[in-house]
Amino acid sequence: QVRRAPEAVALVHEGGELGYGELNARANRLAHHLIALGVRPDQPVGICVERSAAMVVGLLAILKAGGAYVPLDGAYPGARLQQI
Repeated sequence: QVRRAPEAVALVHEGGELGYGELNARANRLAHHLIALGVRPDQPVGICVERSAAMVVGLLAILKAGGAYVPLDGAYPGARLQQI
């Protein structure tokens, strides 16, 4: 879809829109950053963010980097989140 219609709306959240091209570009940038930080195939990567465009970008980036996302609940105490 990115190649066929990069300007087409891929994501709508709280009145904002993100096209397939922009969503892909953001996810790619973050995926490269994650790889540089050492994320390897099948490695669990925690993500703790509220539902948003950033969450979708983060999930796609983790998958593009080869990792496996682990959703974390922001309501957990900080110590628990660090432990996980």
